[in-house]
Amino acid sequence: MLSKKTKYGLKALTFIARSTDENPVQVSAIAKSEQIPQKFLESILLTLKKSGILGSKKGKHGGYYLRVSPEEILMTEVMRVLEGPIAMVSCVSLNFYEKCDDCADEHACSVNKLMIQVRDSTLNVFRNTTLADLSGQN
Repeated sequence: MLSKKTKYGLKALTFIARSTDENPVQVSAIAKSEQIPQKFLESILLTLKKSGILGSKKGKHGGYYLRVSPEEILMTEVMRVLEGPIAMVSCVSLNFYEKCDDCADEHACSVNKLMIQVRDSTLNVFRNTTLADLSGQN
């Protein structure tokens, strides 16, 4: 299941991408519009800032903004930042691979074969979906 952190992060990014104001978007505006607890949202936005997806500005007209255009932000990057590995089991992960303790032969493992298909299908969706797609800008 998708974590609340990732769900709220996607909603916040979409809100920011849809913003037509030249000023950065205030956390309070996102929290109110998307019904996200503000303290939790601040933590999520900080994570996205540390990853380089968002930038921030302090002060009266401060807030968060996208560092690149929505068309350049792939869901693979967002999902890995917020959710971690995309693969459901570590033995098929491209970036976080670990051998399963209970598997003698990955190449003969039926779970491994199924999860490779799931991973590849999921990656196909994430690699071909941008923030622009989610925010209705494409």
